[in-house]
Amino acid sequence: MTENLSPRSRIVHEALRSAGVAGEIITLPDAASTAALAAAALGVEVGAIANSLVFLSDGEPLLVMTSGAHRVDTAALAERLGRRSIVRASPDEVRAATGQAIGGVAPTGHPAPLTTVVDEALAGFDEIWAAGGTPHTVFPLTFDELVRLTGGTVSAVD
Repeated sequence: MTENLSPRSRIVHEALRSAGVAGEIITLPDAASTAALAAAALGVEVGAIANSLVFLSDGEPLLVMTSGAHRVDTAALAERLGRRSIVRASPDEVRAATGQAIGGVAPTGHPAPLTTVVDEALAGFDEIWAAGGTPHTVFPLTFDELVRLTGGTVSAVD
């Protein structure tokens, strides 16, 4: 199945397999670059979409895997993490940190591991969906798989 995937999604696929995550990357007919679009395309609640948001925090990239139903409260999250600040990364900074474009950032398959926070609200879903490296690709996994895959810290983000 990987022969139909873009090179970026193949990298994500390999990272998933290396981590023991069995969910298959699927290609959607239309871009699902927002949680609402992804949820509608998949027929799931928007909260079950694991949005990959990249921020800069104290000079380094920070990946926040948030429920599609939440907005990240950067001031509160910085305080919880003991950081000076958390600011949204630019599109160029996102690509430099992840190798992927905004709207398609996967939780894995990056040039180097990223410090990651996983929204505790995602634990409320048996199955969650994350981007597969492009705005057209997604894959299913469990909350526990997401935490293990990213090595993330579980926290409230809103």
